[in-house]
Amino acid sequence: MRLSDEFSPARWWGMVLKEFLQLRRDRLTFAMIIGIPLAQLALFGFAINTDPKQMPMAIISADGSDITRTIISTMKGSGYFRIVGELPSEEAGRRALAQGEVLFVLTIPAGFTRSLLRGEHPSLLLEADATDPTATGMALASVTQLSHSVSVKDLTGPLAALAGGEPPFRILVHRLYNPEGISSYNIVPGIMGVILTLMMVLMTGLAITRERERGTMENLLAMPVRPLEVMTGKLVPYIAIGMIQSTIIFLAARLIFNVPFTGSVVTMYLAAFLFVIANLTVGMTISSLAQNQLQAMQLTMFYFLPNMLLSGFMFPFHGMPRWAQILGNLLPLTYFNRLIRGIFLKGSTLPLLWPNIWPLLLFTLIMMAIAVKFYRKTLD
Repeated sequence: MRLSDEFSPARWWGMVLKEFLQLRRDRLTFAMIIGIPLAQLALFGFAINTDPKQMPMAIISADGSDITRTIISTMKGSGYFRIVGELPSEEAGRRALAQGEVLFVLTIPAGFTRSLLRGEHPSLLLEADATDPTATGMALASVTQLSHSVSVKDLTGPLAALAGGEPPFRILVHRLYNPEGISSYNIVPGIMGVILTLMMVLMTGLAITRERERGTMENLLAMPVRPLEVMTGKLVPYIAIGMIQSTIIFLAARLIFNVPFTGSVVTMYLAAFLFVIANLTVGMTISSLAQNQLQAMQLTMFYFLPNMLLSGFMFPFHGMPRWAQILGNLLPLTYFNRLIRGIFLKGSTLPLLWPNIWPLLLFTLIMMAIAVKFYRKTLD
């Protein structure tokens, strides 16, 4: 029977109902419709902060007096600094900065109070990890008023003469690793992690679902191959792709953006290799869970969004609330950002990088175990 060429409201309404029914059956898509807007609202509304506060600072003090205690309490009172402890030497301070344990180290030299009371205008040293100039910029600007605040509180009575005219002491600020505060030095190395996250997860996320949709999955399941062999065998070509992309980004960073590189090329490739493996296991897990390529792409974007926002790539990590930092510490991109920026700007070696390497290894093992477990279910 020949259908009428005229537009039929009944047929049109039938198609509308059909699409709604199909959408209702696709629970993952329906969850994404609600979940992605809610996640974006929560992350942008509560987690993102371009003026971070309570950033970790260590103290190296060789002079304990009421005035030095006032200096430290005034810095804490600014809201930008959180004292995490005292360090025994400048070497320990540099190591803490290199490992990312603290963002600031304040050194109070011996005889500081005596020199201050003599009117000799002594100096304090404030060293900052300036790899991310956005994170430390406002905090360093706040210390310009520190001398005045201390003068008002402690330099009174017989000491009032020290508070007039020139500031009674100076704060020497050393911006380490990125003294000029060039944002590209921080962003460009991080782009390597962002690109690898998206490409590795997306490509492997489509691997098994593509075979399922093309009808080749039955042949793969019929082969005498164990799930772990299938998973690891599928990863090898994508590892090569990831290392090629890492090389392209590394060359662009050095030749186009002139990002300084103070570390080891071998260490950089090792970090990139571990990160590529970690993201490939995520992609394999997604491909085992998703029923089709559309679901695989949806899950990839749902995974990619918090990596972008909570890893410290776009916004200062220490500016996020505690709950967001906990979530960020579950994501491999957070650790890779610290690794790659440490290698590029700090010249960090493997012992210094180990606190950010073992979480990547643990994450990879967990994701691979999940992927193999769900892949076995497809054999039933």
